[in-house]
Amino acid sequence: MSGSPDTPRTSLSAEAVRAVTARLVDVEPREPVGRQPVHTCYVPADRVTPSVLRDWGGQALAALDAHSPAELAGVLGLPDGLAEVVHARVRAKLVAEPVEDLRVDFEDGYGVRDEDEEDADAVRTASVVRTWLRDGVAPPRFGLRMKSFDTRALREQGIRTLDVFLTELGEAPPGFVITFPKVTSVEQVEVLGDVLDLFGLPLRFEIQVETTRSIVDPSGALALPRFIAAGRGRVVGLHFGTYDYTAGCGLGAAHQHLAHGACDFARHVMQVSAAGTGVALSDGSTNELPVGEHLHEGWRTHYRLVRRSLAHGFYQGWDLHPAQLVTRYAAVHAFYREGAQADARRLRAYVARAGGAVLDEPATARALSSSFLRALDCGALDPDEVRGITGLGVSELRALADRR
Repeated sequence: MSGSPDTPRTSLSAEAVRAVTARLVDVEPREPVGRQPVHTCYVPADRVTPSVLRDWGGQALAALDAHSPAELAGVLGLPDGLAEVVHARVRAKLVAEPVEDLRVDFEDGYGVRDEDEEDADAVRTASVVRTWLRDGVAPPRFGLRMKSFDTRALREQGIRTLDVFLTELGEAPPGFVITFPKVTSVEQVEVLGDVLDLFGLPLRFEIQVETTRSIVDPSGALALPRFIAAGRGRVVGLHFGTYDYTAGCGLGAAHQHLAHGACDFARHVMQVSAAGTGVALSDGSTNELPVGEHLHEGWRTHYRLVRRSLAHGFYQGWDLHPAQLVTRYAAVHAFYREGAQADARRLRAYVARAGGAVLDEPATARALSSSFLRALDCGALDPDEVRGITGLGVSELRALADRR
């Protein structure tokens, strides 16, 4: 025992404690770096043109403008009091920045083509991206989805297309990311990393979680932690693939949808595997498109699924059609605006240490401040609104959201 008149008595020596704890390391959880887009728009490579961003925004805007705020609220079931502001916010978003993230798709949306045709599309789409960068109109994030490594033919074509595209592009600009589909083994992730090393560029990639082997490996262990580690810091996202995954689980076509329990299980595994790694999560898509006479039904389905994803902690998802931009932003803006006042009260109480009916932990304060930052990033709220209800500026919110 040790102690003095000025200090409490102890039984353990500092040297003994240091000796038995020496093999431990400090836990330093990381959050995704920078702004996370609310969606990824997948456009087949042969349909990517210099005007595709503007075209998607224009088509979405036309669909929105055909509906008054009350009509849109009626179709989607927007909460009372949000019809006018959500309609206005969505419209402003579609004018200013309709697409936050886009993939030039050389996989399922593109299909198998003659090598010369795919080479030509790779050269042309890389030139389109260069034009966006030159003109300052590139979305905050963009990239391409390559073919999978399922077979030798797909591997060789996928790597060739990536090579042609990157050679024509000439750089890895900020925001550029590669989407790696149908991953089934840690070896595939390792090999893609080795291939990317050959380019000598700071290339990053997302893993598409759309096979059962990407959730549980043949030994019965969770696969994603090993996939993330095999990426050697290059993996920046896990994107869920609705239809390949549910088909792989043996579900019939009528039950292949994002709200199925099988998808919930896969998403929970994604969450616990990515937690603290800095790897972002994205939900998948719905193939019920808002077109023609199915516009309203497609909107209702998409809006409901986006809201469900947000409630489950998936703040990004896939969009496959321009009209889905309306319900993507309507769902995201309504979600953040609905909870803003209650979240602000809790955050103010935490900052003031006022206590109250809910005693929040630092982790909850981080989540509350992160929610406001996401709302600011996507245009659901503006800085003056956030400061008005929280008393905090952007820099103060970022400080609270920083896990370190």
